[in-house]
Amino acid sequence: MREKLMRVGELAKEVGKTVRALHLYEEMGLLKPVSRSTGGYRLYTEDAIDRVNWISRLGDLGFSLPDVQGFLRDWEEAANGPAGMARVRAVFEAKLAETRAAVARMQTLERDLQASLSYLDLCGSCAPSHVHKDCACCDQPGHRPEATPELVSGLARPSRAIDVPVAHLKEGR
Repeated sequence: MREKLMRVGELAKEVGKTVRALHLYEEMGLLKPVSRSTGGYRLYTEDAIDRVNWISRLGDLGFSLPDVQGFLRDWEEAANGPAGMARVRAVFEAKLAETRAAVARMQTLERDLQASLSYLDLCGSCAPSHVHKDCACCDQPGHRPEATPELVSGLARPSRAIDVPVAHLKEGR
């Protein structure tokens, strides 16, 4: 049974990419047509769908196209299969560590946002005569200056100017 061949436009439609993107993948050596039609059209097998989806998935992991190109080149240039897979493993281990660090940062941000929202839930019950500078350090229950979340405290505590004698500035002190 003969495998169905797709032209580049059909492949692009199948994978949700532009024809230009697929041409770029080909220019970078990431995708190769199996042949060309008599009219010169690039022809791809269903394996190309898997390759483009693989490239997209690596992009989802934060790999740029040059990263994917280098990754693929390193794998292809390995002395043998086990050496190539060891290179793949090293790249994936590094990406997993990077991903875990990003998740930890996002979890911290989530906690900070939740604490800020809880703090802000108490706002709005003060007298309308309060001014901005009173916020984040007011006397509402639960609004103690030391308990103000960092994402809120920065609003109410701008940097204060410090008087430095001009003589100190000229002398570099």
